[in-house]
Amino acid sequence: MSNSTERLWTKSFITLTLCNLLLFTGLQMTLSTLPAYAEGTLHATSVQVSLVTSLFALSAIASRLFSAKAMEKGGRNLLIFLGLSVSLAAVAGYYFAGSIAALLLLRMLFGVGFGMASTAFPTMASDVIPVRRMGEGMGYFGLSTSLAMSAGPLIGLSLLQGPGFGSLLLGAGAALAIIFPLGYRLAKTLPPQHKEPAGAPVAASGGGAYRRLFLPCLLNFLLSISYGGLIGFLALFGAEKSLPHVAYFFLFNAVSIVIIRPLSGKIYDRFGPAALLIPGSLFIAGGLLLLSFASTTAALFPAALCYGFGFGSMQPALQTWMIQSVEPRQRGLANGMFFNSLDLGVAIGTLLLGAIALYTSYAVMYRYSIIAPVLLLGIYLFVYASQRSRRRHSHAQEVISRT
Repeated sequence: MSNSTERLWTKSFITLTLCNLLLFTGLQMTLSTLPAYAEGTLHATSVQVSLVTSLFALSAIASRLFSAKAMEKGGRNLLIFLGLSVSLAAVAGYYFAGSIAALLLLRMLFGVGFGMASTAFPTMASDVIPVRRMGEGMGYFGLSTSLAMSAGPLIGLSLLQGPGFGSLLLGAGAALAIIFPLGYRLAKTLPPQHKEPAGAPVAASGGGAYRRLFLPCLLNFLLSISYGGLIGFLALFGAEKSLPHVAYFFLFNAVSIVIIRPLSGKIYDRFGPAALLIPGSLFIAGGLLLLSFASTTAALFPAALCYGFGFGSMQPALQTWMIQSVEPRQRGLANGMFFNSLDLGVAIGTLLLGAIALYTSYAVMYRYSIIAPVLLLGIYLFVYASQRSRRRHSHAQEVISRT
């Protein structure tokens, strides 16, 4: 590991990780607060509250379909700065949105910009991480995403409940604005991006890439359904349960993620995804069950720790699995599909769980959300067992043929 080619913590990697942290912090500060703002200030219905999250996610998905192709053609710098500019303009526009229709339109605009930038940064990171340390490197890089997904809602809810909506938007905008000089430095220091030749057989290999990415995409989609319920309805769950400090869930969640992330990457490099996905699914289910019965702030602590251990170990494992399933030139495609499956899970989860909450309660809704990680575990165990059976059969046939 002393060889310079094996260095992980280069200036480029650190800068990329910081940019990703700021990008997702700006997102999460609004993702968890706008549903509550829409309901309390704009008097949105439960369906409209769900659309605040789901329309953003769907527009980000559509944006990444374009972004993956642009990355293959060498358009990473354009994606970064155009995406940041569009996202920042949308955040500024939230302040002037006087109706739910205007807010939903701006959420779609933000999704387009975020989809561009969120495709570029992880792809650039996977290009500077040593191949033999990919699991560890993406684990640390993914820590920035998970920390933002925990700290962002905490900061956002604190600002919304304290100084107010204007301060919330100022904070989210500042996080995005800081990325501009960091991104400019990256554009100057990183080597020119590899571009595919005009006659490269992208389509021929693309079908195989999609097939290899399908399973981890499906698992990531199921993982994200429960997270959609957290960011979309945790504040409303706190009001239902009369929990004044429900945002502490995200703080405790961040603590567990910081603990597990440095270990999970090394576990992945040594043992593969099974060592993280199987126990992680159980932690997710346990955390959601504990959350659904929480009636005090102290009860949020074990629920958040369980959920954080599961989510913090599974998410980077799935992303690394996807990156390693494709050729280097297709890493933009892999990262785009990773975040698309995440956003699709959030969008579908928000709509489905919101409908459940409408007819039951938010506590019951979180119990129903346990179905997603249980289904994830069942699918993975079935595929894992099938693959092991095929390998044993293949090995037996090989032994017979030799004899």
